[in-house]
Amino acid sequence: MKLRHTLISLPTEGIWLDGLLSHAPDVRALAIILQPNAHHPARARESLIAATLQEAGFATLTMNLLSHYEESRDPDAHFNVPLLANRVLATADWVLHQPPLIGLPIGLVSLGTASGAAIRAAAKSPECFGALACLGGRPDLAGAAPLRTLVRPVSFIVGSRDEGLEMLRQAYDLITATRSWKTLNTGDFSHADDTDIHAGARLAAEWLIAHLPERPPAIIEPPAADADAPLASPSAPPHQPD
Repeated sequence: MKLRHTLISLPTEGIWLDGLLSHAPDVRALAIILQPNAHHPARARESLIAATLQEAGFATLTMNLLSHYEESRDPDAHFNVPLLANRVLATADWVLHQPPLIGLPIGLVSLGTASGAAIRAAAKSPECFGALACLGGRPDLAGAAPLRTLVRPVSFIVGSRDEGLEMLRQAYDLITATRSWKTLNTGDFSHADDTDIHAGARLAAEWLIAHLPERPPAIIEPPAADADAPLASPSAPPHQPD
């Protein structure tokens, strides 16, 4: 599968968010990788997650949920989960208006506080998303009501030495939707090595494959016949370009 990689700038709420779209016509679905910061979308960790999802047949859209200006002005901006959730919904709206992406099932793969934003966004607009995978992070920051009302399948992929395991378990226990808890022998994903990141991304890909709806088959309409056009002779040689 040969992917086309395109840097994008997505306008929302008076600012521009950076992203990297990797797409091909024959993908199974779109995985949106959510970062709660303004890091370059092609940096090493996110590139490895995206590459792992792409190997599984996904188009990927790696999105920053904050601008560089916001992050420099407010170091705690990535804890503003309601704001980040609105950015997730703005990303989904952008996707739904891109002709090459229309009709693709959408899964969310999130890190850090973007995990809370992903759950909050999916609880608010479940029609936009098919499934979620949280690579550690802070899904607990979604809040009790979104966790309880979430209807989309969600997987928590956590490190065995994650300092926030108790909070993650409390958040997980509030979920009534289809759910999964996977533990890797690693610490927080923000400090994991490439092997652990790859393993977590593979689990995310497997979860999305199992729970996203299948992409509807493409319908190719035959060209309309021109009643006034003369019929070509079957023995005529094909036209050769000049």
